[in-house]
Amino acid sequence: MFALNFNNTTMHIFYGKAPLAAYLRSIKTANSTIGFVPTMGALHQGHLALMKKSLIENDFTVVSIFVNPTQFNNPEDLAKYPRTIEEDIKKMTALNPEIILYAPTVEDIYEGQIISQSFDFDGLENQMEGKFRPGHFNGVGTIVKRLFEIIEPTNAYFGEKDFQQLQIVKKMVEKTNLKVNVIGCPIFREPNNLAMSSRNERLSPQEREEAAIIYKILNGAKEKFQTNSAYSVSEWVQKSFENNPHFSLEYFVIADEATLLPSFRKNKNKKYRAFIAVFVNNIRLIDTISLN
Repeated sequence: MFALNFNNTTMHIFYGKAPLAAYLRSIKTANSTIGFVPTMGALHQGHLALMKKSLIENDFTVVSIFVNPTQFNNPEDLAKYPRTIEEDIKKMTALNPEIILYAPTVEDIYEGQIISQSFDFDGLENQMEGKFRPGHFNGVGTIVKRLFEIIEPTNAYFGEKDFQQLQIVKKMVEKTNLKVNVIGCPIFREPNNLAMSSRNERLSPQEREEAAIIYKILNGAKEKFQTNSAYSVSEWVQKSFENNPHFSLEYFVIADEATLLPSFRKNKNKKYRAFIAVFVNNIRLIDTISLN
C-alpha cells in the first residue's frame, strides 16, 4: 500500500491485488457496501460523476486505473492511450481523499499471461464494437471479471457512453453468478455536447470543437426516427458525414436496446438506441443516444 499526502489529506493507493484485498477485508463489515468505478485513467468529469454516485451510495469506494492491453485490437491505440496517473490522483484526492485507488501493473493482473478469457455474451458481443474490434469484449470481460473478483464490490458503476459494454458486463455478471449490482450512469458531455472521453485529450482544440457534429447528427437521427424508417435515417447519417470530410464514419446502427441487434422495423413495445463510431484524424470516438 502507498499512502499519498496531498493538501494534508491521505489517499490509500494499492499497486498489488493482495494488499488491496487484505485492506478491504480489514475495513469492511458484514453490512458495509463497496462501490467500484473501473477506469483506464485520464479522468474527466464523467469519471468523477461515477465516483460521486458511488461515494453517496456506498460505505467505501474503490477506483481502478488500468489500461487493459487485451481489449485493444490496435497496438497504436494502446500505445497512444493517455496515461496521466499523477493528475488523476490529484483529481480523486480533491473529490474525496477517502477514495481507495487500485492502480495495478499488467503483471499483477495477468501474472505473465496477457491473454483474454473467451466469453459467450449471447451474441451481444457480435454487434457494433465487437464487429469492428475483434476480441475487444473478451478483453473487457476478462479484466472486469478479474477486478470484480479482487475487489468484491457491492455496486459497480459504468457510463452509458459505452452502452454495449454496459450490457455485456451485465450479461457476464449474470452468466458467472458474480454478486455485484451493475449500475449504468448518464453520459457526461462537454459544453459543445461531445461525449466526454479520455480519447478527447488527443484531439486538437479545433478538432474537439468540430467534433460537436457527432452529437448534432445523433440528435437529428433521433428526430427523424420518430417519422422515418431506420434505413432512411441511416442513409441520412451517412450522407451527413460525407459532407464533412474531416470525419470518417465507421458505423451508425439503430439497435434494440435489449439484444443490440440492428432494427429495421419499429415495434412500439421495444426500446431503440442509435450507436455511432467516427474517426477524427485517426482518433476513434463513439457515442450513443436513446431513440424512445
